[in-house]
Amino acid sequence: MTNRHADFVAKHFEYILDALPDGVFISDVSGITLRVNRMYEQLTGLKQEDIQGRQVRSLVENGIFDKILNPEIVRTGKPATHVQQLQNGKKLVLSGFPVFDEGGTLRLVVTFVRDITMITRLNEQMEEQRQLIDHFHKQMAYISNEQNKGLTPVYASPAMQEVVNMLLTVAPTDASVLILGETGVGKDVFARLTHARSNRHDKIFLKVDCGGISETLTESEMFGYMPGAFTGASSKGKAGYFELADGGTVFLDEIGELPLSMQTRLLRVLQDGEIMRVGGTRSSKVDVRVIAATNKNLAECVEQGTFRRDLYYRLNVATVTIPPLRERPEDVRPLVEHFLQHYSAKYGKRMAIMEIALTILSRYQWPGNVRELQNMIHGLVITHKGSHISPRDLPAHIREDSPQDRTCCDALLTGGRPLKQIMAEMERDFLEQAIALHGSVQKVSELFQVDRSTIFRKIQKK
Repeated sequence: MTNRHADFVAKHFEYILDALPDGVFISDVSGITLRVNRMYEQLTGLKQEDIQGRQVRSLVENGIFDKILNPEIVRTGKPATHVQQLQNGKKLVLSGFPVFDEGGTLRLVVTFVRDITMITRLNEQMEEQRQLIDHFHKQMAYISNEQNKGLTPVYASPAMQEVVNMLLTVAPTDASVLILGETGVGKDVFARLTHARSNRHDKIFLKVDCGGISETLTESEMFGYMPGAFTGASSKGKAGYFELADGGTVFLDEIGELPLSMQTRLLRVLQDGEIMRVGGTRSSKVDVRVIAATNKNLAECVEQGTFRRDLYYRLNVATVTIPPLRERPEDVRPLVEHFLQHYSAKYGKRMAIMEIALTILSRYQWPGNVRELQNMIHGLVITHKGSHISPRDLPAHIREDSPQDRTCCDALLTGGRPLKQIMAEMERDFLEQAIALHGSVQKVSELFQVDRSTIFRKIQKK
């Protein structure tokens, strides 16, 4: 380069600096600020006249920024990179380079500056989104696992067969379903069955306990809220149940407990397929199927003014009533066997129940319905030390349920059959269950110290 050209470049050096897309900070070996370009001023808000001639260390001491490269580069004579944060929170990436003269002496440090605030924020947002996605996937895995539980109702009665037939008929449609029945009859099992046999079976099934949410939180939980919608609200907002279940099914358990204000909002979902978050100004479309359940008489609630008539009619498209367990005693046996098998496997036990005990259970009134029966079997499996559940192992209140059906022993004590025949039936029942439990006649023979031929004779005797 000729001297004329070099002079021309030197004359226009400041314009060249200002044309660069990156910020430039030039300092000498003692750390004195010599020159910054226009982009540096724009990035940092610091003006040339405010920092020119100032020691870079003093800028750090005064809190202008937190990191500098000059001392490190002067000490090592090598390039360096750091992230710098300004007072206003903005983050910059610094890339500093040593400048040597013809004799190899370090004269200047030139630092190029780029704003990475937006990149940092995007990275943070991406990390937050990744965590949310991971959390959502875990929830979906849990929900999917829960959906696979109890999809096949256990029953033997014609009354329950009618209920199942009805639900299987309406399941492929998108019609709202209202399931009525006392507490503990298993309404959620039949709601899951309906979803599993619907066209939405591969989508989310979300159960909402309408009686278990605080009235003050019901609206925000069901319909979501916008950022900062109320005191304590997340700054990011939150999706409600209907948004989370978009494309799937929402099961509103104990819908009779839903406040009137929420009934109005729910009616809009059913009629228009729209929801509006708390604090929002625009509605959004959702595609959900609603299955509702209650132990209340909704028709009476309508007359009493505690349930909206139009919502009741909207829900009452396909209604099924699950009869209480006391009205279908033939379902007790399969339910007992089902729960006994489930909990025996869970706790690593091998247990069976005697026929005489099953008869007692079939005559009990079960005020808590299937849930009471399930909890009773659960407790017996945990606490019982033997392999067979006999009448004496049952809870006292079940054995003494009512005078007319106190135990099956009452029926035996009325007479009419020889004692020998009664005892033979009890022996046969015991041995058959023992063989089923232990897997072989040989094992039963060893455990109870009885010949195999005797066992065969007793179980074949009618």
